[in-house]
Amino acid sequence: MQYPISGSCQCGGVTYQLLSEPMMVVACHCKECQKLSTSAFSITAMVARDSVKFNGKMTEWRRSAASGNINGAMFCPTCGNRIYHFNPQEPDKIKLKPANLSDTGMIKPTAHVWVSEKQDWYDIPEGVAVYDKQP
Repeated sequence: MQYPISGSCQCGGVTYQLLSEPMMVVACHCKECQKLSTSAFSITAMVARDSVKFNGKMTEWRRSAASGNINGAMFCPTCGNRIYHFNPQEPDKIKLKPANLSDTGMIKPTAHVWVSEKQDWYDIPEGVAVYDKQP
């Protein structure tokens, strides 16, 4: 895979460049991520904050996670597309929503978290790490 990879929200109001490979790609099966994705799980690419360059206006929303941490979300105020999540206590990392990338070939989760809340009909592939909750 060649970097940088371009990404954008659905309307194109927010664009970005992912400059380097993610630290890891995770599928989260918690009920909040099911709501977010309107599917069985949400995909997140853990990246260093300085490995992404954003353009365009984003709006922020925050909620408390089950761990007690704050889960912040940045999204396009026009189309509502989530761009990334963050924990204010970990300012050097962000949780990029990689389905927004122009090349999604790197979206191969190596871990599945919160499988205690996963949909019964989804079978997790062999060879990936599996966690009942957040590791």
